[in-house]
Amino acid sequence: MIDTEAWVLYERSGHIQSALDSDEFRLEKFSFPGPESDELLVEPLFGSWEGNMTHSLQRRPIDICSQRRERRVVIGNGSVLRVLRAGSDVRGIHEGDVGILYGGHVQDEFGYTVLVQGYDAPGTVGVLAKRTKVAARNFLPLPPASNYRLEQWAAFSVRYLTAWSNYRVAIGAYRLQVDAHEDPAPYVLGWGGGSTLAALDLARRAGCRTAMVTGSSERLAELARLGIVGIDRRRFSDIEFDEARYGRDPDYRAAYRQSERAFLDIVGDWTHGRNAAIVFDYIGAPVFRASVKALARQGVLATAGWLMGMQMTVNRAIECIGRHVHVHSHYIRHGDSPAAMDYAAREGWMPQVSEIYSWEEIGRLARDATAGRLRSYFPVYGVNPI
Repeated sequence: MIDTEAWVLYERSGHIQSALDSDEFRLEKFSFPGPESDELLVEPLFGSWEGNMTHSLQRRPIDICSQRRERRVVIGNGSVLRVLRAGSDVRGIHEGDVGILYGGHVQDEFGYTVLVQGYDAPGTVGVLAKRTKVAARNFLPLPPASNYRLEQWAAFSVRYLTAWSNYRVAIGAYRLQVDAHEDPAPYVLGWGGGSTLAALDLARRAGCRTAMVTGSSERLAELARLGIVGIDRRRFSDIEFDEARYGRDPDYRAAYRQSERAFLDIVGDWTHGRNAAIVFDYIGAPVFRASVKALARQGVLATAGWLMGMQMTVNRAIECIGRHVHVHSHYIRHGDSPAAMDYAAREGWMPQVSEIYSWEEIGRLARDATAGRLRSYFPVYGVNPI
C-alpha cells in the first residue's frame, strides 16, 4: 500500500447536499494499492481546479461516491506530475520525468474518454493527493522545447485539451457547409469559463473574429488584452432562462425578453447583422435559448460542458430550417493530445495563471469555486515542491 496525504471526499451523510456544508471534504491520510506493472507512481506538482471538482463537492449532476460505490474518494484530474517510480512493463518513462495527466482513465475503442480519473472512474485516485498512480499511457510528457511554467501546463491539461477538440469539431462542421472563401473570418461567440476562453483564443489565432460574454470587469480587461471582444453580461442581467417560470410569471417573462433582445442586439451589432457562425456555450440550460437565437444560418452550437443545467428544449423545425449543427464533445481523444501540446508550446496558446492556492488553502479554494468567487479563469493550486 502507498500512504499519502490527500483532500478526501466522503460519501454523503443525511440530507446535506454540498460536502462543504459538513465535514465531508477534509485533509487527512489516505492509502491506496501500489501501482501495477503498467502504471506509474507520481507526485502532482501543481493542480488545476476543474468544474468536475466543484460538481463533485456539490454532488451535482451526480454523487460520485454513490456512483463509484466508494465511501471515500480523492478527486482531481488536471495536473502536472513528476514520476517517482515506473512499473516493470513501462518503457520510455523514467523517474524524474515531468508531464501532464491525460484524465481519460477509461477510453473507447477510438481513444475517446468514457470515465475520468479522479471523477467517475471507480478505484482511481485523483490529484488532490501528495502521491497518486496513473496508467503509463496517460502520462503525457511536456514538449522538450517548452518555455512555459509548470502551473501553466497544469491549467492547460484539461481546459485547453478540451477546447482543442471541441473547436476542431465545431470549425470542421461549419466548413462542411460554408467554405473558407465564402466566409474567411467567421464570427465566433462564447460564454463560459476557461475552456471557452481557450477555444476562442484558438479561433482568434485561426483568423476568426471572436467575442466572449462575461460579467466581470477584470475578465473584460483580460479579453481585451487577448484581442477578444468582451460583451458585458451586466447589460442583459436577466438572460438566464427558466422555462417553467417563463410560462407562469409575466414579470419574469417580460424581464427575460428584454434581456434576450438586448443580448441579440449586441450580437447583431458586432456581427453586422449576420449573427455568429459558431457559439461556444459551456454553460447549458440557462443560456441555451439565447445561444441558439444568436446563431447564423449554417451556424454551429458547440459545447463540452454543462455548468448550469443539462436538459434543453429544442425546436427541431427551426434548427433544421436554419441548418444548425449541434456539437457535443467531452475532453479530447488521447491520440490528439500531443499535437495540441506541441501547438501550444510552439505558438504560445497557453493560459495565464494569476493566482496559485497553497496545499493548505485548498479548502478555501473549494469554497471560492462553489460560491462562484473565483477571479481567475484558471485557478491553480500547489501540491508538492518543484
